[in-house]
Formats: sequence, structure tokens, C-alpha cells
Amino acid sequence: MSSKLRAGIVGGTGMVGQRFIVLLENHPWFQVTAIAASANSAGKTYEESVKGRWKLATPMPEAVKSIMVQDASKVEEVAKDVDLIFCAVDMKKEEIKALEEAYAKTGTPVISNNSAHRWTPDVPMVIPEINPEHLEVIAQQRKRLGTETGFIAVKPNCSIQSYMPTLHALSKFKPSKVVVTTYQAISGAGKTFADWPEMVDNVIPYIGGEEEKSEQEPLRIWGSVSENGVVKAESPVITTQCIRVPVADGHMAAVFASFEQKPSQEEILEAWNSFKGRPQELELPSAPKQFITYFQEENRPQTGLDRDIENGMGISAGRLREDTLYDYKFVSLSHNTVRGAAGGAVLIAELLKAEGYIQPKQN
Repeated sequence: MSSKLRAGIVGGTGMVGQRFIVLLENHPWFQVTAIAASANSAGKTYEESVKGRWKLATPMPEAVKSIMVQDASKVEEVAKDVDLIFCAVDMKKEEIKALEEAYAKTGTPVISNNSAHRWTPDVPMVIPEINPEHLEVIAQQRKRLGTETGFIAVKPNCSIQSYMPTLHALSKFKPSKVVVTTYQAISGAGKTFADWPEMVDNVIPYIGGEEEKSEQEPLRIWGSVSENGVVKAESPVITTQCIRVPVADGHMAAVFASFEQKPSQEEILEAWNSFKGRPQELELPSAPKQFITYFQEENRPQTGLDRDIENGMGISAGRLREDTLYDYKFVSLSHNTVRGAAGGAVLIAELLKAEGYIQPKQN
């Protein structure tokens, strides 16, 4: 216990907060020592605060049941006994920005699952296998916030992680035009079928704000670090449609892509199979050993069969073939609340620790 970093979860009673709780159970580097939520939950044990609202199939870990939930707005109290914070709150955007900056100013690293700071120039938005170099902007951010040890790092939108890794692995062929339709699970809205019965036997062809995020956030991740923060890339041109489907977990993407230098199918499959990023090089605890897994079967990947590949941290792909309008089309899949949410944030925290950005506090 004494060798582990003390982790606080702000927004610990919601679905993503619950996923953090489960993923951090027995983690080799981090241990949950504090949970904060709204004032309504504060003062109760964690078990009491989520009674009747536990949304995961995995049971609540015993170690967190008796932790007293704190008021997330009492920043100094929550921050004083933790080395880092995972944040997954349900608040207005400006309130989230202010809250996360307040935590960072206490000298506490904040790894955020929220969208509020994704376009703040000096806040890195990271998929660890794709753009670990963006962590360099933390130095600029610390200077702005007036802290030597605190900062905010954010995880991108869950939908793009179903298709961006497969495109990034092909970056040497320079993707130029991309069309994506995502088929997104209801847990992406923090829902289960029990509390969203309207989704049973139904498809909703609209998810508010999702298409804008899916088209623009990849360009920031593919962007470059400058003295003014991260400058987004200009290509490829991406257009998307995002559809809610009656699936519990797992976001699937149907992708059409053209390249400046069209690869062969063999080159694409080799690129996917061999792709490794910084997490694999560092052998981080949550890193998938095989980041992208390609299925030869015509009916794979499937959400029910393949979303949990590599403990939910891997990307699945299939149905690669040439297209009549674009160079290629294929399907890819990710687990939206693991790789796309809490698991992706835990991997960011592992990368930050391994690269020296997170240290034990000297209390």
C-alpha cells in the first residue's frame, strides 16, 4: 500500500466513476483512497451513496465500500490526501473547467474524462499510443496555473477511439479523406437498458455534439506542440455520423478512407499487426500487448464477442476491402467505457507516472 500512489475519484458515483473504481481495484501503481461527488452524496459511505445505482455487472470492490464520500466542491479537503485525481463529473462545461483547474492549482495532477478542457491549448488530450509527445505542453500549463506539480490532462471522446488507432497505424500512407459512421452503445450516455427502456429494439440516429467531436478531436490529437500549446492538424478531412444502437457496451465504426499514398491490403494488415506505441514500449500495466487485432472472419468484430479484447483496452478490426469511391473500407471496434473512458484515463495516468509527471506528494 505505502508504495502506491493515492488516487482520488471526483465524480465517483456515476457510471464512469464506477468503472474507475473497478479498474483500480488491485492496480499495481494506484490505490483509491478518496471518492468525491455531489453534496447529496457527501457524508455517506460509498456503498450507501450508490445503493440501487450500481450500473456495472462487476461487483463493487470491498475495499471502497466503507470509504466516506466527500463533497467534490471542497477542493482543498479532497486534494490534501491524494497524489492524483481522476475526474468524471456531470456538471456544466464552465463549472467543470473551474473545478479541474482548482484541483490542479493545489498541486494535484488531474486526469479528466470530461470534455471541458479538450480544446484548452495547453491541456494535453491524449491517446497514449498516438500522441504521448503532447504531454510536453504541461510545462506551459503549469506556468499559467502557477503550480509546480499540478496539471490537467484529458482523455478524448470515446467514439474516436474505435477508429482513430486503426487510421493512425496507417499514418505513413497519409490518410486524406475519411468517412465514418459510428454505432454507439448506450453506456456512452451513462445508461443501462434498465433505465433507458426506450433503447430496446430501437436505433436513434442522433447523439448531441458527438459528430462535431468525432470530426475535430482527431485533428487535435494529430496536431503539433507549439509555444502556444497544441495546434491541430489540417488533415485528413473527416466527416461522421454517430448513431445510438441497442448495445450495452462497445462502439463500432464503419470507416471509408482514401490515402495520398495508397497502401496494399497486405501493407495495411502488417501495419495494424505490428503497431506499438509508448505504452507497449514501457509495458504499462493497462497497456494492451496487441493494440490492434484483425479478424479474418467476415462477421467480425462483433460487440458482444470482441469488445473485451485485451481487457477492454484493445482495438478490433475487420472486413478490410477495397472500395469503389474510397481506397478502402473496414470496420473497427473499441470498448467505450474501458478504452474509451475510465481505462483510457488510467492508461494516461500510467504514462504520466512512467514519464515522471506524477510523483508522491510530500505532505
